[in-house]
Amino acid sequence: MAFDSGNRATARSALPQVGIDQGLRSYMLRVYNYMTGALALTGGVAYFVYSSGLIEQIYGTPVYWVAVLAPLAFVLVLSFGIQKISLGAAQAIFWGYAAVMGLSMASIFLVYTGASIAEVFFITSATFLAMSLWGYTTKRDLSGVGHFLMMGLIGIIIAMVVNIFLQSPAVYFAISIIGVLVFTGLTAWDTQRIKEMYWDGDSTEIAGKKSIMGALALYLDFINLFLMLMQLMGQRRN
Repeated sequence: MAFDSGNRATARSALPQVGIDQGLRSYMLRVYNYMTGALALTGGVAYFVYSSGLIEQIYGTPVYWVAVLAPLAFVLVLSFGIQKISLGAAQAIFWGYAAVMGLSMASIFLVYTGASIAEVFFITSATFLAMSLWGYTTKRDLSGVGHFLMMGLIGIIIAMVVNIFLQSPAVYFAISIIGVLVFTGLTAWDTQRIKEMYWDGDSTEIAGKKSIMGALALYLDFINLFLMLMQLMGQRRN
């Protein structure tokens, strides 16, 4: 979403700093609330699909691959259509995306033990919290690092596609290691970027859409960091 940044510095200087700080805290709280709610929905759906036996019925079938690819469609709609849709529609798409992600992620319960999933989840949560807090509080400009990490992300995607054909355990391991580093760094960068998107003069609708897009970015960082750590540390079922 293209959020206009023109004249923001002038507008901010005309407002009390206390009001700006309170507004920023409220804005970031909405972002984290959206993200936390989406993670809870994804986890709840994933566990339900697993415990009901549905994932065993669809795993490896065309229906499963539809579920795996469907979240991409939700992300594209939000990313490229956020300016044209209403806040209510954006919220519906965001929650729909989180639910579909739960369906696609239910298969991890078939691959890894429940204990290792819980362990990696807590490790991911601690790492995410630390990096997001650092990204929020640091005075260092992370934009240069962020662009480098985005290039790394593109490299990871290309390597993953190539390894579909190579099926190399060494490449698979390297992707996981690099992926952990990339998504750990992206967590800090995205947090700083989301913080800088805040502007006191935004309308309720624009502020709401910014919160959703910010939550989506952090949600993706968390999910991908979790999946990369699962590949490295998860204990597979016998």
